[in-house]
Amino acid sequence: MNKYQAGVRVKGQLVKTAVFADSPIHARLILQYQFGMDSIVAYPTAITEVATLKPLTPDQQRIKSMQARVKQDQAAVKAERARQKIKSGQAQLAKI
Repeated sequence: MNKYQAGVRVKGQLVKTAVFADSPIHARLILQYQFGMDSIVAYPTAITEVATLKPLTPDQQRIKSMQARVKQDQAAVKAERARQKIKSGQAQLAKI
């Protein structure tokens, strides 16, 4: 299913609305049925594709969280090394 946006005239006012349909023609037919035959001002255009995501199994969630922790720990080690390097550089400058 895709999300389509179209301009529709409702009681004399132009309103942008979104509809979920399989194709632009299907979206137009849904809008014509809902708002009337002559109410469509701007024909439906695809906004984004909606993809369903399967939930992760507990094992997959555990692995994903472990990978995230590894990345966080690597970033922490890198930051600590940079901090120690700056501290040693400042100490050397203080000796001069």
